[in-house]
Amino acid sequence: MTASTSTVARTATPRGSILKQRVRWGLDHALPRTVMSYAARKGDLPGRLIVESGNVETADLVDLFDAARADGPLHRGRFSFTTASQVTVKEILTSPDFRTGIVRAGGPLAGLREWADIDILGPLSAPSLLVTEPPDHTRYRKLVTRVFTVRAVEQLRGRTEQIANDLLDKLDPSSPVDLVENYCARLPLTVITEILGVEASDQERVLTFGTAAAPSLDLGLSWHTFVGVEAALQDFDAWLTDHMDHLRAHPGDNLMSKLVAATEDGVGLNDAELKATAGLVLAAGFETTVNLLGNAIALFDKHPDQLARLRAEPGLWSNAVDEVLRIDPPVLLTGRMAVRDTTVAGMRVPEGAIVSTLLAGANRDPEVFTDPNAFDVARPNAAEHMSFSAGRHYCLGASLARMEGEVGLRVLYDRFPGLALQPGAERRPTRILRGYDKLPARLS
Repeated sequence: MTASTSTVARTATPRGSILKQRVRWGLDHALPRTVMSYAARKGDLPGRLIVESGNVETADLVDLFDAARADGPLHRGRFSFTTASQVTVKEILTSPDFRTGIVRAGGPLAGLREWADIDILGPLSAPSLLVTEPPDHTRYRKLVTRVFTVRAVEQLRGRTEQIANDLLDKLDPSSPVDLVENYCARLPLTVITEILGVEASDQERVLTFGTAAAPSLDLGLSWHTFVGVEAALQDFDAWLTDHMDHLRAHPGDNLMSKLVAATEDGVGLNDAELKATAGLVLAAGFETTVNLLGNAIALFDKHPDQLARLRAEPGLWSNAVDEVLRIDPPVLLTGRMAVRDTTVAGMRVPEGAIVSTLLAGANRDPEVFTDPNAFDVARPNAAEHMSFSAGRHYCLGASLARMEGEVGLRVLYDRFPGLALQPGAERRPTRILRGYDKLPARLS
């Protein structure tokens, strides 16, 4: 996932003084939003992508993806580069010449940023796997992947199916229901809180944290939203401190308890790293999957022929999840910064340059996918999508999201084969994350 570089890099963001908070918001959201809006008005393609991506269908952005590819493998805009070529996206995401986040060197704003951040990053604060780089990233990921293995995720399949059925048992088939609120969000929430070792009595609290902090993964937040995000992250950090202490004193049969105990050469993750991991697991495991489920339901409503094929060939469900991830991914793009002068697709990219890799655009690259704008649950190479990124930052929760998507959708349509969406569906206003806020439906 991409994000505003300061907010997601820390597990929690204490509010500090209003003045410092204003400076953080200005540098990380107001200024980038102003720059992108100006660029968009001038016809700049990267600027248009950011400005026009809020609250629209992904299909409405296809012309911009095509325009980026028409200019060659790498498009140079006024302030950044953009690519929708899958080959080039992979090259950038796997290259040591690029890194996540922003390297904040000197400059007129460096002192101001240091002053504004000085009360935020305490001695135990640590960035998540999302933004670390080797050698820290190598140590960090090695410990985490030992716990979050494909086998561990598959062991959750039966429990996930039980959770899905329990949630559907609570729905009244005779009344309209918002599937996002009552199913798409509840399923990954329950799974991810059990992974984190959270008691059932605390699930609503975690949902509140997750919902309030989700905009931190976006760009150009309003002041009001930014203040709410920082407050939610601060509360989440305090809750996590108590939760980690509880897991140490009372370890359970959950993946987070195992991660707390995991070591490599006698060294494990410190408190800040554990909290950063928990925050990332919550964000990635919840946000990605709720969007995946909602996007899939909307697609099946528009393409009943594809749903009919799945009923006739249920063995295609796993492939169908990958096709949903390809055609309407939960994340639009991710950004990288060049750490040295380099060359990409024959074009010079200077040190410090920002490149937006359009995951949704790479997923519709005609060089890779035949009839790329068609939704085909039997597509032979659907799994070649880029929705989970690539390289050292390939999504840690990819296997979990795929499993939850497959189980959640299959159980839903097995239980309610007559499910039909009703008027009132609403896209989320976020630009980077792609999903629905509301999906009103009749179940039978």
